[in-house]
Amino acid sequence: MFTGFAPLLASVALSFGNPEIFALMLLAFATFIGFSGDDIPKTIFSICIGLVLATVGFDIITGEPRLIFFEITGFMHGIRFLVIAIGVYGIGEMLWTINSTRSGPSMSKVDVSISGILSAMKRFKLAWKGTLIGSIMGFFVGILPAAGATPGALMAYGATKMASRNPEEYGKGSVDGVAAPESANNSASTGAMLPMMTLGIPGSPTTAVLLAGMVIWGLQPGPLLFTDQPDFVWPLIGSFYISNVIAVLINLAFIPVFLWMLRMPFTILAPLIFVLSLVGTFAAYQDMFDVWLMVIVGVCAFFLRLLDYPVAPAVLAIVLGPIAEPKLRQSLLFSDGDFMIFFNRPIAGPITIIAIVLILLPLFKLIRDKIRQTA
Repeated sequence: MFTGFAPLLASVALSFGNPEIFALMLLAFATFIGFSGDDIPKTIFSICIGLVLATVGFDIITGEPRLIFFEITGFMHGIRFLVIAIGVYGIGEMLWTINSTRSGPSMSKVDVSISGILSAMKRFKLAWKGTLIGSIMGFFVGILPAAGATPGALMAYGATKMASRNPEEYGKGSVDGVAAPESANNSASTGAMLPMMTLGIPGSPTTAVLLAGMVIWGLQPGPLLFTDQPDFVWPLIGSFYISNVIAVLINLAFIPVFLWMLRMPFTILAPLIFVLSLVGTFAAYQDMFDVWLMVIVGVCAFFLRLLDYPVAPAVLAIVLGPIAEPKLRQSLLFSDGDFMIFFNRPIAGPITIIAIVLILLPLFKLIRDKIRQTA
C-alpha cells in the first residue's frame, strides 16, 4: 500500500483542513458508540470523562486556565497522556488482576517447547480478519498529521469487535482482539511516513525526528525527493519490508523468553509492575505530582472496570480531545459559527454523515428490535 498509493494518499491527506480533521475525530468517537453493543450509556459517559480530562490546563486559544482542580498548580500543564496510559494499563490492570485472583496467587501455565510454539502459531488463521481491518484502518489514520497510532489501534479494535461473531470474547484473550490493534499500530507507523516523505509534513513525533535527521543530512522531503534522490528513497522504502521481516524473526526467536516471563508468579510481577510504573512516570517528567496522579488514575480505572465501564473510549478521548477541540473551534470561527461547514465540504461532509449514522446506529437497532417484537 505504501509503495503503490504514496502520491495519491499523501495528496488526500494534504487536502484535510480543520473541518475534515474534526470530522475524522468525530468518526473515531462514533465508532465506539456505534460498536459498543448494549453499553451505550456507559460508553458515552466514558468518552465524556476523557474529554473533560483532555481540557484540563490552559485554553489553547485564549490562554486562560481552566479546570484547575482545587487550584493545584500541577494541573496547569494539563493531564499528560503517558500518565493516563501508565495509570490505566499499568496500575489499573495490576489491581484488576489482583482482584480477579483473590483466591490465591496464580501462575500462567505455558508450553515453551517448539511443538507448543508451532501449535500456537497455527491459530494465526483465526486472526486474519482483525489483521486485515487493523492494517487498512491504521494505515489510513496514520497518514493524517497528528493522528498517531493510538486512535487507529482503538478504532480497529472497535471495528473488529463489531464485525466479530463472538464479540463477548473480546477482552478475554480473543486472537482477533489482539491482532487488530497491533496491526493498526504497525501500519499507522508506516502510514505516517507518507506525508513526511512526499510532502515534508511529519505524521507523528517519530517521523518528525526522521524529518529533522533528513534535513541535517541535506535531504529535503517533498515531491522532488523521489526524482532528485531516488537512490535514497527506494532503499528506504525497501528497508520497511526488510525491517518488518527481521522484527518477526526476532519476536519468534524470543517467544520462549516471553513465555518464561508469563510463568513468573503474579506475587512477584505485581510489585515489579508497580515499581516500574512509578519509576517510568517520574523518569518521564521528574514531577511527583504526575506520579501521584498516575496512581489515582489507576485506582479510578480499576473501579470503572469493576463497574463494567469501558476504559478504552476515555483513553481515546484524552488522546483526540486536544486535537479535536482546536479544529472544532477554528472551523466555527472560519464559518462564523455555521455548523454546515462540516456537511458542505466534499471530504468532511461524507465523514460527518457516516459518524452521525454510527452514533444513531444503536437507536436504529432498538427501533428494529421493538418492531420485531410487536410484529
